[in-house]
Amino acid sequence: MTLLLAGLLLFIGGHCTNLIAPQWRNAMVSRLGLLPWKGLYSVVAIGGFILLVIGYGEARMNPTWLWTPPVWTRHLAALITLPAFILLFASQIPGNRLQVKLGHPMYLGIKLWAFAHLIANGGLHDLVLFGAFLIWAIAGFAVSRRRDRIAGVKKEYKGAVRDVLTLVVGIGAWVAFALWLHGMLIGVKPFG
Repeated sequence: MTLLLAGLLLFIGGHCTNLIAPQWRNAMVSRLGLLPWKGLYSVVAIGGFILLVIGYGEARMNPTWLWTPPVWTRHLAALITLPAFILLFASQIPGNRLQVKLGHPMYLGIKLWAFAHLIANGGLHDLVLFGAFLIWAIAGFAVSRRRDRIAGVKKEYKGAVRDVLTLVVGIGAWVAFALWLHGMLIGVKPFG
């Protein structure tokens, strides 16, 4: 659990810099320069991600069970992650309707992903990992939306082609992950 907690602290902590200390972040960008700041940020995020993956894997080997979810929750979780994937890609494809309406669809996608995994997994390590991501996504969405309202940020809708592209890429990625990649990378087949 120590590596998992350290990884979460680095990964989520680094991602919270702009949420909780935007003036400090801006000062560091001014002092270091944008590219060195991004490099430092990337090293911290990648290091945190590696630690949380290793820590989660180790915690799975010797779990502390809090509850035993029914098997059907795996299938429900897999279905809940479908809109999570669409929202994730909506954040990356500029000008689609979801991005324009929601402002920060990635945070909503992370919320759904975390919630889905919380209902399908009953270990303490699951609660720590997915609970931390859920809390971060809730806070990140609220802070980012409020900041956008104050700044008067409006995203421009660029047509139905962007909507279709978002759906096709999001659904395609979900199918690939749910049917093949999750089992190969995580060791659990959502539909298997």
